[in-house]
Amino acid sequence: MTLRECYDALGGSYDEVLGRLRSERLVQKFVLKFLADGSYDLLCRSMQEGNHDEAFRAAHTIKGMCQNLSFTTLGHSSGELTEALRNDGTIASAAALFAQVQADYERTSSAIRAFQAGLG
Repeated sequence: MTLRECYDALGGSYDEVLGRLRSERLVQKFVLKFLADGSYDLLCRSMQEGNHDEAFRAAHTIKGMCQNLSFTTLGHSSGELTEALRNDGTIASAAALFAQVQADYERTSSAIRAFQAGLG
């Protein structure tokens, strides 16, 4: 799997991120680092525990990383979750949005792992 194919699989914009970072090597470096970031685990824990402030912070961090890396699909769902947590402040009302983030994160992380496996 090429890096462009990885972006297609995760619902991102390879051309956009390449225009921003100017080097496929840099794009690859940051894409692979995405899996090591703990924000998604923090989001899951915080949503389960009902910790609004930590859930908001984690969702906001994921949204920012996705914007920087042009992970369009996950960026959109994490952005919607961020705004829901910012505006009404209840974990319960954000449950459906969180479920979409979980699905989009799985899609994203699976595509990155498949790309990573092809690197040898």
